[in-house]
Amino acid sequence: MATMLTVPLADLLTLHPSLGTAWRAGWKAGLFLRDERPSDLTIDTKSTPTDVVSAMDRGAERIIVDALLGDYPDDGFLGEEGGERPSASGRRWIVDPLDATVNYLYGLPLWGVSIALEEPDGTALGIVVLPALDQAYLAVRGAGAWRVEQGRATALPGSSCQMLSQALIATGFGYSAERRVSQAAVVGRIIGRVRDVRRTGCAVIDFCWLAEGRADGYYEYGLNPWDHAAAALVCREAGIVVTGLDGGVDLDPAFVAAAPGIADELRTLLVASGAAQMP
Repeated sequence: MATMLTVPLADLLTLHPSLGTAWRAGWKAGLFLRDERPSDLTIDTKSTPTDVVSAMDRGAERIIVDALLGDYPDDGFLGEEGGERPSASGRRWIVDPLDATVNYLYGLPLWGVSIALEEPDGTALGIVVLPALDQAYLAVRGAGAWRVEQGRATALPGSSCQMLSQALIATGFGYSAERRVSQAAVVGRIIGRVRDVRRTGCAVIDFCWLAEGRADGYYEYGLNPWDHAAAALVCREAGIVVTGLDGGVDLDPAFVAAAPGIADELRTLLVASGAAQMP
């Protein structure tokens, strides 16, 4: 196996003039979520845990908004918690302050902070911070995708899988019971055609682990732009094919991301299995 390129993080932060701001904002919000998580956050009551998680979610988004718009006050903003702010600069930040809220509620370490910068010609950069794992991923359009740990960044190789029957596929389920039942049925139709299926409950991790070669394909129905804006760029910069289930560029409401050698076959299988037809 070839040795993967590793460089100092400081070198990467020079690849785009706004990357440093995004990086600092993502980590500041992520450490707030990790270190300020209430110790008594439990799943024993019906309302309080959800309310507390929502407050943490909003707090993290405020940290990010203050940092990004503090440096770039004319930029637009689209966030899960804060709605949409029009842009006067032609640029827009797309933010998910806490992806995988349920994992966070249960104390599972698979959750993340996602920040992407959209310029007039497309997504320019993406940051995914995983504070509970002390890791992060970043991508700059045309400059590759990278996993970052302890101040060092390692280039991501993507998956080189060539056979669908040997592919490990990730997916996610929606919140409504009706949709989850339909999505489980799709899994039942494809699982005999692939190596196996995994579900982390965190879209940004599914994307980034695919970019790292820890999976060979990933599909999901019903994500929002803030769920995929940054992490899809990480995949694309790692050589992963990311399209809608119809093969187009629009990832809403359904998409498939996969190693180039299986992308078309996986997309055909998913369409035939009803992955684009959810309630």
